[in-house]
Amino acid sequence: MSDKLTKTLNIFVRTVQTESMSKAAADLLMTTSAISQQIKQIEQDVGLSLFNRSPRELTLTEAGELYYQSCLQMLAVATATSEQLQHLQNCPSGQLKLAAPVGFGGGLLSEPVKHLISQFSDIDVHLTLSDEPIDMIRTGIDLVLAIGPLEDSNLIARQLASWPLILCVHKNHALAQQPKITLDDLKAHNRIAHIAVDPALTHLTRGVSTTLPKARITINNMQTVIQFVLDELGYAILPEPEVRNFLATGELLEICTDWQLPHYDVFALTPARDTLAAKTKAAIKALNASFSAI
Repeated sequence: MSDKLTKTLNIFVRTVQTESMSKAAADLLMTTSAISQQIKQIEQDVGLSLFNRSPRELTLTEAGELYYQSCLQMLAVATATSEQLQHLQNCPSGQLKLAAPVGFGGGLLSEPVKHLISQFSDIDVHLTLSDEPIDMIRTGIDLVLAIGPLEDSNLIARQLASWPLILCVHKNHALAQQPKITLDDLKAHNRIAHIAVDPALTHLTRGVSTTLPKARITINNMQTVIQFVLDELGYAILPEPEVRNFLATGELLEICTDWQLPHYDVFALTPARDTLAAKTKAAIKALNASFSAI
């Protein structure tokens, strides 16, 4: 409801309740003439007289009583809506619709989601995992986690983390049995690759850059890439946070460590709005704190 309409309804209601335009004007810090003009405008819009007027008395007509009751209902709804909107703006609450790449479902989101639902009892989390592009506007998603670099868009991107990529192979793979693995050794083995992850490598001391042999298997899902490496189908570039547990247990081995891969950036995407709901702000803060500690 617009501020102008709310003001008009309040003028009419206050006039009815005080039974006087001059008293309503005093309460609303307006002139009696301004109140009179507003009432006349309302009656013109409605097409009916709303007041029985006499020098000493101002009473409602039948149409006026009906209009008065409708005004009370509309103002009550407007007040309740305003309170709810203020609550959404200032207090983290409601359903948070969050979308992230499938790989984030392997544990990267557990800590920030746990923080949100434990700290804010009025927040519910609806998580969608997908490696496909998501239309935030059409789906009504509040927050999307995306891997950079990002294409130009109308969305607002906030960087949450910058994590390393590493070259890995399973401990039982033939490559892992060699005492020292070089890039030339990789040519005889299958490379598995995510369709969106194929960066160049830079030598740590010589500073030269090169690319890996062409991938024999390409996949659009990082969790499946990781699983194929675990199943000994070949070697792959993997995001270190998503395979840290496998590295710690020795299930996966980092290879060609004299070559460095670039980091990959994680962004929080939101629609291009001037303000964000409190639940979205709280989620970004929780994600930033959790990802920074990884």
